[in-house]
Amino acid sequence: MTLRHQIIALAIVPLVISILAITTFITWQSANLAKNSIDTFEQNMLKTREAEILNLTNLALSAIQTIYDKAGADDEAAKRQVAEILTSLDYGKDGYFFVYDYDGNNIVHPRQSFRHGQNWLDLTDPDGDKVIAELIATAKAGGGLHQYKWQKPSTGQIADKLSFVVSLDKWHWVVGTGVYLDDVFAQSAAANAVTRANIRRTFVIVALIAVPSVLVVFTTCMLLTFHERRMADSRLKELTQRVIDTQEEERTRLARELHDGISQTLLGVRYAMDLAGRKVRTNVDDAALTIERGVEALNGAIKEIRLLSHDLRPRVLDDLGLTAALEALCHHFAERTGIETEIDASGFTGTLKAEASTALYRVAQEAFNNVERHSGASKLSVKLWSDGGRARMTISDNGSGFDGASGGSGLGLRNMQERMAHFRGLLLIDSSEAGTTLTAMMPRSANFAAGKQAEAA
Repeated sequence: MTLRHQIIALAIVPLVISILAITTFITWQSANLAKNSIDTFEQNMLKTREAEILNLTNLALSAIQTIYDKAGADDEAAKRQVAEILTSLDYGKDGYFFVYDYDGNNIVHPRQSFRHGQNWLDLTDPDGDKVIAELIATAKAGGGLHQYKWQKPSTGQIADKLSFVVSLDKWHWVVGTGVYLDDVFAQSAAANAVTRANIRRTFVIVALIAVPSVLVVFTTCMLLTFHERRMADSRLKELTQRVIDTQEEERTRLARELHDGISQTLLGVRYAMDLAGRKVRTNVDDAALTIERGVEALNGAIKEIRLLSHDLRPRVLDDLGLTAALEALCHHFAERTGIETEIDASGFTGTLKAEASTALYRVAQEAFNNVERHSGASKLSVKLWSDGGRARMTISDNGSGFDGASGGSGLGLRNMQERMAHFRGLLLIDSSEAGTTLTAMMPRSANFAAGKQAEAA
């Protein structure tokens, strides 16, 4: 993937996933809440129907109680009278009482007269339930409710029915009545349909809100990302130009040093050697003195070359470490400029990686150059120590200082800040009329031990 595609993916994919997850969760939760509400409604309706048929059964028993209590077990006249009363106690198109004996023979069934006198003990409904046998067993067990499928008189269709039965044990009769539940289930189905419609409507509303929001957020992210990318490109170009300027500045300095210093010295040595050669050929007595002067000039050139190579990359930094390199830098600086220079590195543990040590050394070099060129200081102090495993270096002078708003934007200071930023360190500058204090702080990750642990991990 290109960088642009990666940016687009990182900007929109998590947002889309979040929106889908939230919408799915809301839909699932709404469906569950609706289902629970409908189930509760259905249960309440069933309980209402149960109470209704229980009351109807009690009313029917009250109507026949006197006759039943006075009659004997074989009182056929009383049985006919009770059967007539129960036949007449119908309510609505689908409300009636039915009576079966313990053997499954029908005694009363006002809506299906063809069942009268027939044995229905083996009758089963479409679900395989042996309806009459189960009703008889329920009545013998003390009475209760039983749900099954039965033909609904008003429509002629098979529907769910809930019946309550009791036994007239003296006559071995089962008396019961029931209600059909298709209207209850129809109301539940209607409520389910309304709920699904509401959930779909809610989903559409959420989508109408979420999609524009995603587009707005995505557009904003893209604008910000491309703005940051343009800024990063601009900074990269600026940094590249700064590196080129620094290289050119360093080349100019090296060329000047070579031309004005070493080149002139070597030219003087050449003239001295030519002069000594002429004196030797002419047997002049002071030829040896001329050679000695040429040797001295050559020694000076060698010293300048060493100083120049030391500025480019001090060997002592690689051989003896940061503390020795800074001490040598302070010594040469004091010798060259006459500025009183002191260093305290007693609290430094010396665990920095080579690259971090070089960065601190270059920061010190640049700070010394600034002190020499701009501060007019007479005293310079360097302190190097470790704080909690983190390297710290402070460089202080008693010079005139500078204005942070203007002087803090120079090329040298930016180079120092970028060297520290490379290691995720900090460079703090406090400047006033009393002097300037520069503090460089390295993170623990710049330590050699921390680097090894990271590699091992």
